[in-house]
Amino acid sequence: MASSKKVEELQALYAERKDIIKAQLNEFVQVHQNADDRRIFEELAFCILTSAVGPKVGAKSLEAIKDILLEASPEELEERLTGIHKYPEKAYYIVPTREYLKNEYGLKLSDLVNSFNDPLERREFFALNKDIKGLGLTQASHFLRNIGIKGYAILDRNVVRSLYDLRVLDNPKPPTTKKKYLEAEEKMKDFASELSIEIEELDMLLWSMKTGHIPK
Repeated sequence: MASSKKVEELQALYAERKDIIKAQLNEFVQVHQNADDRRIFEELAFCILTSAVGPKVGAKSLEAIKDILLEASPEELEERLTGIHKYPEKAYYIVPTREYLKNEYGLKLSDLVNSFNDPLERREFFALNKDIKGLGLTQASHFLRNIGIKGYAILDRNVVRSLYDLRVLDNPKPPTTKKKYLEAEEKMKDFASELSIEIEELDMLLWSMKTGHIPK
C-alpha cells in the first residue's frame, strides 16, 4: 500500500484541487438531473471518440460533429472527423450505436440508464453490448461518470499508472479482462475510502497528477 508520505502528498493535492474537482463532478450530476437525452448521447459519442486519443481530441471531435450527430450518415461524420481525429472511422462506431439505441429504446437514454437496479449490469450493458461499439469497461465507466452516475472507476492508463506508483495496484498497465478490472476497481474503492473521498474524486485527482489538468 502507499507510503504515508505519498498519501499525505495526495491529500495535500486534493485539498488544493478539490473545489475544481467537485465543480466538474457537479456539472456531470446536472446532466443526469436534467435528463437531456441528446446531451446524454453526446457524452456517449464523446467517450467513443476519446478512447485511444484522450479527452482533448475527443472534445474537439465532438464539437466538429455535434450539429449533425443525431441524423448524419457514418460517411458524413467521418468526413467531419478527418483531420481532427486520428481515427475518423470511429464514425462507424457512433452511427450503428445511435441507430441501435433509436430502434430499441427510442433514444430515451435517461430512462434507459435509470432502468438498471444493479450498477454493474448498467455498466456492462454499455461496455459489453455487441450493438454498442467502441466503449469497453473503461469508457463505459467514463460515460456513466460524465452523466452523473457515481460509483465507477475509470481505469485508463493515467489512473492505473498513478495507482501503481502509489502501490495500490501491482501492475502499471490497464486491466485487460473483466475480472482484472473489477479487482483493480475494488482496490481503488478501498483506497478512496481510506482517503475519505469519493472514487470519482480520486479518479480525477490521479488523472490530474499525470496530466496537470482536471479531466472531462
